Amino acid sequence: MRTINARTITETIKGLCIAANYELNEDLISALEDALTREESPVGRDVLSQILENARIARKGVYPACQDTGATVVFAELGNELEVVGGDFEQSVQKGVSEGYKSGYLRASIVKDPLKRVNTGDNTPCVIHSEIVPGDRLKLTVMAKGGGCENQSHIAMLTPAVGRQGVVDFVVGVVKGGAAKACPPNIIGVGLGGTFDMCALLAKKSLLRPIGSPNGDAGMQELERELLDKINNLGIGPQGLGGRITALAVHIEKHPCHIASLPVAVNIECHSHRVKTATI
Repeated sequence: MRTINARTITETIKGLCIAANYELNEDLISALEDALTREESPVGRDVLSQILENARIARKGVYPACQDTGATVVFAELGNELEVVGGDFEQSVQKGVSEGYKSGYLRASIVKDPLKRVNTGDNTPCVIHSEIVPGDRLKLTVMAKGGGCENQSHIAMLTPAVGRQGVVDFVVGVVKGGAAKACPPNIIGVGLGGTFDMCALLAKKSLLRPIGSPNGDAGMQELERELLDKINNLGIGPQGLGGRITALAVHIEKHPCHIASLPVAVNIECHSHRVKTATI
């Protein structure tokens, strides 16, 4: 049994929170550069150029890429041959978020009570999704999820009778109604199947894939391509100012579901897609 000190987890989460907000990943930069070559609208091209310049300034000057430094979502894959010592796993993660947002001068965006609206001051508590996996390693992924794009996300418990077309209509309808308010070009995460809660988690987890990487299932690949084409034909464009590129990618993750259900969730991500991963 391998051991890992809780403080190591805290330091890792702290670093991931800062890096995610300051340094946008290369797959995102490449997708934006590709979008710039394909965008037909002069205004859209100007917006994409400014987004890329903003990313360069953030990395060079050590500034957050966006003023909304997001709600922190942590995905943890904990090996079944690994023991955390010197502290509690969840507390060590929460402490890492607190230290990262304070020392990284990142905006605290979490309120303690949804109705009383008092800020916690350090962006905690974060949301933690834990999974036990084989091995003796701990894989930690931090996503800084902006409020604007999260607000445009939806879930529907469709009936099986609506079929594939019903899924397409729902996803495109969600994007049509909210993409302009979600800082496009977006990445569209889609969860298909499972239960109400599982479906929403699938949609968010799909955003962790490298941008534009296809689902391993041929049928899902075809659906991803169809949805991306329909979304980019909506004319919403970069920052909602019109153009060809409303979305950089559509990612779908699926799961078996009940015979009476067809759950579909859409989790929209903004152009400031902030995800960092470390394995310890």
